[in-house]
Amino acid sequence: MPLVDMPLEQLKKYEGRNPRPADFDAYWERALEELEAVEANLELIPSAFQTPQAECFDLYFTGVRGARIHAKYIRPKKVNTPQPVILQFHGYTGDSGDWQDKLAYTSLGFSVLALDCRGQGGSSEDTGGVKGNTHNGHIIRGLDDHPDNLLFRHIYLDTVQLARIAFGLPGVDPQRVYAAGGSQGGALTIACAALEPRVKKLAPTFPFLCDYKRVWEMDLDKDAYLELNTFFRKFDPLHEREDEIFEKLGYIDLQYLAPRIQGEVLFFTGLMDTICPPSTQFAAYNKIISPKQLVVYPDFGHEWLPGSADRAMQFFLEE
Repeated sequence: MPLVDMPLEQLKKYEGRNPRPADFDAYWERALEELEAVEANLELIPSAFQTPQAECFDLYFTGVRGARIHAKYIRPKKVNTPQPVILQFHGYTGDSGDWQDKLAYTSLGFSVLALDCRGQGGSSEDTGGVKGNTHNGHIIRGLDDHPDNLLFRHIYLDTVQLARIAFGLPGVDPQRVYAAGGSQGGALTIACAALEPRVKKLAPTFPFLCDYKRVWEMDLDKDAYLELNTFFRKFDPLHEREDEIFEKLGYIDLQYLAPRIQGEVLFFTGLMDTICPPSTQFAAYNKIISPKQLVVYPDFGHEWLPGSADRAMQFFLEE
């Protein structure tokens, strides 16, 4: 087996390189307090796409800093018992996807809420100076400002707001609110369950946004992490602020939110991943203290992992 990172036994012990800010916990408590003061102003608009078995809605809510956030909401018809809900999170710069790919879950009696990340490929706003899509550059957005203005802070809080909306929807079983996603979606799955610990189960796949300094040291600050390279080249070419920058990124490093998760975790990773290096993912996985399972694909990288969606579905169906 080729080696692009560390041997698996080392990965299982790896604890991360990026610094953890001393006030990390206070930072996120302050962020959650800001969210508490936001009125969601929930709006449900029936979609033009409908099916005989499920109802489809465009769901809008207000997130921190006044952004209107969009999610697709699809719920089964003729369900008389409290229903489970899957929160779905998409990859970086993407969107919530088509309605049809959510019907497999609604056919099993699940509702689905699929978030559009603010400013990326969907319909959610980024209110940081302009309205509309800003698409990428989100890792470094706010890096030269106060840490409370980091854009991914706001996106993580959007996942919390979505989860709280899910708990309050009619007919929802509050003991069966789940989360899933790959890459950025895997990162947001972790963030959501960490900051809203009532999320009962989560299935992250090769999560993004972990252990930034390790990415840079591996010379993999390209592709999804290209912004790290761009920031230093444009704004700190001599790396005079290197320690400060990586510490500030530590506020949005998922490895330090991971210990807050209380739900059961099914974690998928590919050992050939050069987009989100395995060691960065293990930095987060190894800090999860709730019940967890690791599914390793030795010969796969940042790509479709055969059987992973089926296994995640079975995981969510288990009582």
